[in-house]
Amino acid sequence: MKQVKLFENNGRCYFYKKNRRDYEPISDIALNEQAKAVLERFYHDRHKYKIPKRLIDKWDKVALFSSTGNVQKASALYIVDEETTFEVGNKLNDLTSKEWLSETVTVFTQKGLGAGSKDAQIERLHPAPFSFQDVAKLIRYFTKEGGKVLDPFVGVGSTLKACAFEGREGYGIELNPKYHSLIQERINIEVPFDLPYKNLQHAINADCRDAIDSFDDEMFDFIITSPPYWNILETVDHKVKQNRVEFDLDIKYSTDEKDLGNIEGYEEFLEILSDIFDRSARILKSRKYLCVIVSDFRKKEKYHLFHADIARAIENKGNFALKGIRILHQKFKSIYPYGYPFSFVPNVHHQNVLIFQKIK
Repeated sequence: MKQVKLFENNGRCYFYKKNRRDYEPISDIALNEQAKAVLERFYHDRHKYKIPKRLIDKWDKVALFSSTGNVQKASALYIVDEETTFEVGNKLNDLTSKEWLSETVTVFTQKGLGAGSKDAQIERLHPAPFSFQDVAKLIRYFTKEGGKVLDPFVGVGSTLKACAFEGREGYGIELNPKYHSLIQERINIEVPFDLPYKNLQHAINADCRDAIDSFDDEMFDFIITSPPYWNILETVDHKVKQNRVEFDLDIKYSTDEKDLGNIEGYEEFLEILSDIFDRSARILKSRKYLCVIVSDFRKKEKYHLFHADIARAIENKGNFALKGIRILHQKFKSIYPYGYPFSFVPNVHHQNVLIFQKIK
C-alpha cells in the first residue's frame, strides 16, 4: 500500500479510514494534523489507555483510524505494516482486530514442544499435562499485559510458565507437594531469566478450597484451569501401560484424601468441583472470564459427557454464564484400536474449552 506524502519531513500519513475491505489513507492535511494531535495524546497517556507496549515500540508505524473517516470519533489505531487495527477502548486484551477475529473460531489445534524437547521433560512427569502454549493462547485473549491469572489446579505449572512468557502475573494452586516442587523447578529451568515476569509467578502448595478463600475480592483478571477428570486415572489400560507404567511415571494425581481425583461418586465429584468454581467468582473481577478445559471420557461401560455435566453444574450455581465452547484438537495423541473388531469405542482427540463469564 502506497503512503500518501503529506508532510515534507517524513511523508507520513496520520489518518486512515475503511474503504470496503481496504484501509485507505486520508490525504486531507487538516484532518491529518488533528489525527496527529490525537495520537500524541494517546501516546502521552499510553498507560491510562493501556496501549500495548509492542505498539508503543513501533509508534512511527501507527496512525489514527476511523471506519467512516470521522476524526472526532476516532478511537482506534491503524498499524500500517500489519494492516490491522487496535481499539484503544479494548479492556479485554491486547489483540489487534485481525488477531481477535482468528481467536473466535471454535476449533484450534494443539501446539506442543514435542515429547523429545528438553523443555517438555518436567511436564511429562504429570499424568495429565497441558501444553503451556495452548494455555498462553487463551491467556492472550482474555487478559491484558500485567493482568493477574489464577489456575486452581495448576499441576506442574503450565499456566505459570505461560504467564511468564506472556507478561502476566500468575498464581497456581497445587495440592501435591511433589508437583509443587516441580513447578518451581520448571519455572527456574524453562523460563529465561531476562523475562520480566519470571519472578512474578506464585506456586501455592495447598488445597484450592482453602486457598481460594485467602484471596482478596476481585483480585484476578482471568481464571483458567484443566481440573481433575474424576477418578478415571485409576483405569490402567494398555495406553497407560505403554506411555507411563513402563517408564515408571505417575498414573494418578496423588493418594491424598483431599484430592478430587480420589472421589468415588461422579455426582459428588461434580458438586464439589462446581462449588469450587462458583466460589472463585468472588475473587474474579466483574464481567471477567473463567475457562475450564475438560475432555469427555469413558468409565467402564458408561460414556460421560463431562463437559456438558460440569457446564450445567457451574451455571446452576448462579455466578457464571456459559458464553461458548472452543474445541482443542489434540493432533499429537496416539491412536489405539479400542473395541476392534467388535464395537465402536472412540479415540478422544479433543478437549472442550468451556468459556464462562462472571455475571454478578
